[in-house]
This record gives sequence, C-alpha cells and structure tokens, in this order.
Amino acid sequence: MSTALRVFWLVLFGGGIAAPAFGGELGGTPSQVEIAQTRLDYVWTVFAAILVFFMQAGFSLVESGFSRARNAVNIIMKNFMDASAGILSFFIIGFGIMFGTSWAGLIGTDGFALIGLGDQPQSWAYAFWFFQAVFAATSATIVSGAVTDRIKFSGYLVFTIVMTALIYPIFGAWAWGGLFNGGGWLESLGFIDFAGSTVVHSVGGWAALAGAIVVGPRVGKYKEDGTPTEMASHNLPFAALGVFILWLGWFGFNAGSTTAGTTAIAKIAMNTFAAAGAGAIAALATTWLDRGRPNPTMTLNGVLAGLVAITAGCSVLSLPFAILTGAIAGPLMVYATRGLEWVVDDPVGAIAVHGVCGAWGTLAAGLFRINAFSWEQVGIQFIGIAAAFLWAFPMSFLVFSLIDQAIGLRITLLDKAIGLLQKDGGGRTLGLDRLEHDVEAYPEFVTAEEQSRPDAAPSAGTERSRQPVAS
Repeated sequence: MSTALRVFWLVLFGGGIAAPAFGGELGGTPSQVEIAQTRLDYVWTVFAAILVFFMQAGFSLVESGFSRARNAVNIIMKNFMDASAGILSFFIIGFGIMFGTSWAGLIGTDGFALIGLGDQPQSWAYAFWFFQAVFAATSATIVSGAVTDRIKFSGYLVFTIVMTALIYPIFGAWAWGGLFNGGGWLESLGFIDFAGSTVVHSVGGWAALAGAIVVGPRVGKYKEDGTPTEMASHNLPFAALGVFILWLGWFGFNAGSTTAGTTAIAKIAMNTFAAAGAGAIAALATTWLDRGRPNPTMTLNGVLAGLVAITAGCSVLSLPFAILTGAIAGPLMVYATRGLEWVVDDPVGAIAVHGVCGAWGTLAAGLFRINAFSWEQVGIQFIGIAAAFLWAFPMSFLVFSLIDQAIGLRITLLDKAIGLLQKDGGGRTLGLDRLEHDVEAYPEFVTAEEQSRPDAAPSAGTERSRQPVAS
C-alpha cells in the first residue's frame, strides 16, 4: 500500500486500526476489522445524508425554474423552511413517532428529541437521525412544487411542520420503524420499499395532491369551459440544473439507505443511474411520437420519474428490470401529468412524478424482484400503496383545510374569491415575492406584461430597454 493511502486509512479509521493489505488478506484481528467496518458505516451514512440534503438545492431550482419569475424568492423561502423548520419538528416529534418503541405497530412512543433511545449507541442515533431527517425534509419539499405560485407562505410553513412531525412519520413508522427501535404493521407483512418510493415520494405526492386541491389553481390556469392553459416556465436551464443535482443526490438517497459501507451500494447505484436514464429516454420518446417534438419539461421530469420508481426496488431488482421500471415510469408520468392537469393545477408535475410513479415503483419492486416473484408479495405491495394514499391524502386534505379556515392559504381574499391578483400603482401584477417578502428575484428585469404596455415602454437606447424579459 502506498504511503498516501496508509495516511488516508489512518485518518479515516484511527491510528489504532490496522490498514488492510490491498491485494492480499485483510490485516488485523477480527475485532479491528469490525471497528473499521463500523466507522465506515458511519462515514457512508453521514456522507449519503449530505448528498440527500443537497437535493434541497435541486428542488429549489426545479420548482423555481418551472414556475413564474415573480414567485422565485417565495419558492426558495419555502424550501429553506422545509430544511429548517421541517428538521426541527422531526427532531422534537417526528423521529420518536417514526422510530420509537412501537405501540401496536402503529406509532412510536419514545425517542422524542433523541431522549429514551434504549440500547442504541448515542453516536449511531446522531448519524441515523441526520439521515432520516433529510428524508423527512424531502417529503415535505415535494408538496412545495405542487402548490407553488399561489400559496401563502405562513400557511405553507404550518403544513410543513405538521407534515414532518406527524403525517410522514406515522406512515414511516408503519413501513420502516424496525430500522431503529420500532416495528410497523406494514413491514411485518414483508412490504418492500427499500429507500422510499412510497414512504417518502408517494406520501409527499398525495399530500401535494391534497394541497393543490384545497389551495385551488393559479389565476389564468383554466379557461371558462375548464380547459387547462399552458403557463410557461420562466427558466428551464435552472430546472435542468436542479434535475442534475437531484440525480446526484439520489445516489445518497438510494445507496445511502443501506446505512452501511458494504458492496451492496454498487448494485443500488447502478440501478439508480440506469433507471433515471431510461425514464428520461422513454418520456422524451413519448412526447416526440405523440406530439411531434421532444418536450424538455417532460424529459426532465422523466429523469425524476425513473429515479422515484427505482427507489423502492433498487436493492432487489436486476439491471434489466431496473431499466424496465424506469422506462415504464417515463410515459406513465407523461400521461398522468396530462390527465391530472384537467382536474388539479400542479405547476411542476410533482403529483405525477412522486405520487403516481412512487406507487408504480413500489409495485415494480414486487413484480420484478430477482428470483422471488409471488402474487402474495404483489398483494402486500398493493396494500402498502393503498395505505399510503388512504393515510396521506385525507390527512393532508384535512390539515390544509384547517389551515385555510384559520389563517388562509391564498395571498388575498380577492384572489381567492374572484380570481384576481393584486397590482401595483402602474397596473403591474405583483407576485408572491413582492407581496410576501417585499423583494424581487429579478429587480432589473422588464416583465412581458410591462413590455406590452405602450405607456410603460422605455425610449429606445435606454438602459432599461436592454434588460432581459421575464414572465
């Protein structure tokens, strides 16, 4: 072994651990090997959690890129609160509900604020909580995209706290409680959801569906006869960068769910990578064939659809079936997005990507599991999928409705009642950035609305006339 590699090994695993003799037998006693493996488990789990946390940046870019320019700051603020208020509520309440000692396989009863952890080593509790907290924040962030461009910031903040303290952890306790001190009824059946196609994504997607219904559509989304209109994204390059960041973070999401530095992460990473590519290609081909042109928005969401779908079965599928899972997810997302658009306004396609494709991926884990197909397993997968919807959707609908009654979900009563937005003295429509936060993401831009007003058009050659146009 080279000197540099020995130094790295000693820094990573401590001076008292014998470095392995690469190319030969592993040096040291069995106890030393076990200590080295334990430390590697910690390093991998924390590093994977950091990758998942970085996905918040990806969600911010995707959601702001797919929405209107005048609401970009509001979206960023919501994502910051998912990662701030969300993880604190998960720390105080959610973690204990999800992973505490289980009552009847339904809910945890201890471990709140990491107090009363039983025989769990405290250091492992820190690492495990960190990893699970960023998952909780991800589930909350899914909701943000579906209600963007019209929800009041305070109302969204309240829902994020409830989502990460109660809605997500309770279902998580049913499916994943046994990963720590609990033991849920769903996992006792043999439900397969390795990294959260249903636990994280479908739960978030069904909560997003409830939120989008209660808050209502964006102004101008539907014609008088109910036909949906296309509302252009303001920055597709932002959205594309966000998808690349999410794709990167997903390796931590899926492979990190081993919470162990073992050889299993190689297969999981491979399946994750391939399914995402298959989802993108399949979504692109679908739009190209039936609409005559490859649609970039659907292609970007095709990547995410493939990632969401493979998340449940990434550890139990062979590579061909991982590709098939992603390839089915792509067109499924396209047609689900188009169908849902007639009944609910979802600016980023979160419901189709996370809710629908999460359900498909969970089913695929039972259908395509290596050398282990059984109709019983498929039935168990259906039970988990149904349980997620029957819990997350009505509970989220109730919470959103209560918030709407208490403090309101739309920015103004006028907007909610007759479908208008506030305007400034010059007649310009104000977005949530100005109305909620008193800032603008692009203060130097001339909006398309302003440019179309003859009385507001600047004279030729002025500085303002050279500024970009934003919607």
